[in-house]
Amino acid sequence: MKIGVPRYLVVGMAALFSIYHIVLGFYAMAIPQSFAPVLMAMGIYLVATVASLLPWGPERMPLWLAAFNVAVAISLPLLVNAELDPDRAGGNGYATWYVAAVGTLMTITSTRHRHSFAWVGVAALCVQVIAWGGITSASTIGVIGSIAWVAVSHIISRAMAKATKDATRFALAEREATDWQAAQEAHIFERQFRLGQTSSMALSMLRQIQQSNGELTDEQREECLHLEGAIRDEIRGRKLLNDAVREQVMTARRRGATVTLLDEGGIDDLTDGDLDRVLTALAEAIKSTDADKVIARTVPEGSAIAITVVGLRTADDGSASALGQAALEEDEVDLWLEIPRAVPR
Repeated sequence: MKIGVPRYLVVGMAALFSIYHIVLGFYAMAIPQSFAPVLMAMGIYLVATVASLLPWGPERMPLWLAAFNVAVAISLPLLVNAELDPDRAGGNGYATWYVAAVGTLMTITSTRHRHSFAWVGVAALCVQVIAWGGITSASTIGVIGSIAWVAVSHIISRAMAKATKDATRFALAEREATDWQAAQEAHIFERQFRLGQTSSMALSMLRQIQQSNGELTDEQREECLHLEGAIRDEIRGRKLLNDAVREQVMTARRRGATVTLLDEGGIDDLTDGDLDRVLTALAEAIKSTDADKVIARTVPEGSAIAITVVGLRTADDGSASALGQAALEEDEVDLWLEIPRAVPR
């Protein structure tokens, strides 16, 4: 997240202000003893300003460019002061344009997050001006103003960086809060949906239990066990269930089969059409087998298979287990089916 005015507007204003210093220098060109060093200083300053204000590249100024700007800040006073008389009657006027120019260049450097280089540049400017015209000249030709510009730029840059960091942190916290709220609402919806399903399935039997004061027949007790399995399916089966699957699972349980449905999220990405096709195939598979155990399980995403269905038939008649002996043979596979995610072409 960005905070502040558009970058192109800042660059445009800085460019106009930088050119203004050169215009003032040309206006006072009659004061220096020689034109060549002053023109050289203007050229160096112009190159540094253009390089610093290029509208592309990283927001943080490259290290080499910051060092070059410091070198320009040192060289401009050396070139111009050599052509000026500090004791000139009436002062040098706009001939000391380089002071504001160095201040502007160092402000740009500070704005582009090279604060230490900017302070070195204005410190070098201050030392050279004092060495050239004395301490009083530092206040009369604008050195204090240049230092103030860099100070303000430094403070604003730090404040903007902190504001940007805070805004990013707040935005992240807001997204996390929104995600948490969405997750809670999803949990509440899922819980209400499951409770509604359980209520509709168990309501009839609960009324029978109430009316009989808990005195149930063997058939009713067995039906309660089937309802318990159906409720468990709603929790573990999730998307493996539709009306057709529920009906066939209950039919299989009533004939004595053990049915297990396990949805581990492998079919969450299916469209409604594909999901309906897959569940219809699952219901037909459960209906077509008379196995003693039926296990339906989703396959993880990325596989071409959506659901695997296994039907197992107990090999012995139960007498070995009744005698406390291990089964002589393993369960036989009565059904093995892989339901694809997409219709084969």
